[in-house]
Amino acid sequence: MAIIEEQPVAANVLGLLPQIWSNWKTKDTDGLPPAMVFLWAIAAVPFGTYAIVQHFNTPLQIQPQLLCTLSLISWVQILVYGNGWSWFKATIYGVTTAAIFGGAQAVLVLTLRPLYNRGIDYPMIIVGVIASLLVAIGLLPPYYEMWKRRGRVVGISLWFIFIDLLGAFFSLMALVAQHEFDILGGILYIAVIILELGILGSHGIWLIRTRRVRRAAALEGKTFDDVLEEKAHAGTPWKFSERRFCLKESRKGGKGGKGGEDVEMQVERGDVVETSTNPSLTTASSINKNPAVAADGGQSGV
Repeated sequence: MAIIEEQPVAANVLGLLPQIWSNWKTKDTDGLPPAMVFLWAIAAVPFGTYAIVQHFNTPLQIQPQLLCTLSLISWVQILVYGNGWSWFKATIYGVTTAAIFGGAQAVLVLTLRPLYNRGIDYPMIIVGVIASLLVAIGLLPPYYEMWKRRGRVVGISLWFIFIDLLGAFFSLMALVAQHEFDILGGILYIAVIILELGILGSHGIWLIRTRRVRRAAALEGKTFDDVLEEKAHAGTPWKFSERRFCLKESRKGGKGGKGGEDVEMQVERGDVVETSTNPSLTTASSINKNPAVAADGGQSGV
């Protein structure tokens, strides 16, 4: 099983460089899932073990190390730009994590190399499968981000996705051209191609759906984000407003009623939601909603 051996170094490692550059240039990582880059950093551990134990050529042994390094750099950028951490604190976390991953890889290499040299191959197959699954699963979090933004891709460099997609495609073609097709490697590349095509296709559909809105905004010297912010500030329901996932909360004593409805979904529809917990405000609100009670209260006071 040669999951790594046919995979171009430039497409899978250098593909992260546009993402890192975009993060640094915009100083913003909103929309870039930390789970994606962290899972890819973890995947570099079994990938590196796989390459080193099987004595692949030097560039293929270096590739997983670069993948881990660049993925952790992206993760540190998310901690700084997205979570507001200081560079010092985030860098300490990044370096410590890299050291832990390096130690884990060294342990795996020292443990599995004697087994591989004795002709026991199944541990390496397991390591390769785990690495492949981590890479594929890492492409799932962007779909949640796209769901929130109605299909729009934000924070993820499309160049990064495109370069990685090309790498997976040419790797798949290399598998097809060889004498014996690597089934596990083929499944990995096909999964990556489908998931990354889904990301590019989702953003393309969003561009088509919002073309009139973006064109009208451009005529007024605005961007789509400006219009989105205006709609959100005014509380105006809009089909392109961002979704929010909130746990449903039921009111006390209310079963099956409207109490369990998502507050943010009510706001998105334009409903007025009472969120104040001040007793005086709540009392005043209830009196205003029931004129009869207010009248009785006034007569009793007399």
